[in-house]
Amino acid sequence: MYIVGSQGFHWPVRVYYSDTDAGGVVYHANYLNFFEHARTEMLRSLGFEQDRLLEENLVFAVRQMTLDFVLPARFNQRLEVVTRLTKLGGVSLQFEQQLLDEAGVVYCQAQVKIGSLSADSFTPRKIPQSIKQELARAG
Repeated sequence: MYIVGSQGFHWPVRVYYSDTDAGGVVYHANYLNFFEHARTEMLRSLGFEQDRLLEENLVFAVRQMTLDFVLPARFNQRLEVVTRLTKLGGVSLQFEQQLLDEAGVVYCQAQVKIGSLSADSFTPRKIPQSIKQELARAG
């Protein structure tokens, strides 16, 4: 289940065998997938489907990401990604994301900068007011 609000957006994650490397821990690139899925589901929970945004000539693209791999997540763990919007600009968004277990132990955390782009030209585009309002309200 997910929660939106001042505590952030919570998205559950189960670590599958395919997420792990030969040592049985989450392969480093798969943390990116966990974080991407959570940001996508956050938008979806606010009523914004990415395929519909694409039809409106809008895409969001990762501009910059900093990751801190704190502890190795392992096969079959039940975790959650907590996503918090930290900055809402005219053509950009910034998020803080953490992958946590039920006890609140952090396994990985990220600072993510997202750009709003025109889908046809990949040039900066203002974030529509409707999206900004929903993100600010969920904030």
